[in-house]
Amino acid sequence: MQDIINNLPKLAKDKHKENKTFFTKLKKKPPKQLDYMMQELHEKEFTQTDCLECANCCKTTGPLFTDKDVDRIAKHFKMKSQKFVEQFLRIDEDNDYVLQSVPCTFLGTDNYCSIYDVRPKACREFPHTNRKKFQQISNLTLQNVAVCPAAFNIVEKMKERIKL
Repeated sequence: MQDIINNLPKLAKDKHKENKTFFTKLKKKPPKQLDYMMQELHEKEFTQTDCLECANCCKTTGPLFTDKDVDRIAKHFKMKSQKFVEQFLRIDEDNDYVLQSVPCTFLGTDNYCSIYDVRPKACREFPHTNRKKFQQISNLTLQNVAVCPAAFNIVEKMKERIKL
């Protein structure tokens, strides 16, 4: 798995122009059954991919934290939301709450998340490859293929299926 993770940024960079062109066309003319296809590709990929073997998303990027995420996680720690923000988060250039640093504070050495049951929405939905109206998140997907081997594989299979 580590070899795949190490090679992923180069693979994604090599495919970036091709993927960008593909997603531009996809946005203009998404297939009728795209959401169903993405659900199927996502589910099939995650029967083969074990996130606990990888955890590259948690090691290299941080999620956005919504106000609901902050409140839920703070409650989990039995602390006030503002204290949680001060201790773990910062506000980024887009005015969003993000982790102060990566790898994620809540990631254990065994790749398990210490707040898994209350984790942020962005973590629960990552890599977003089964999201409805998938064509609307192409910029996010272009970033995620460089981080997530499953997202990379899903996009490659998607391009094989959809001839634009």
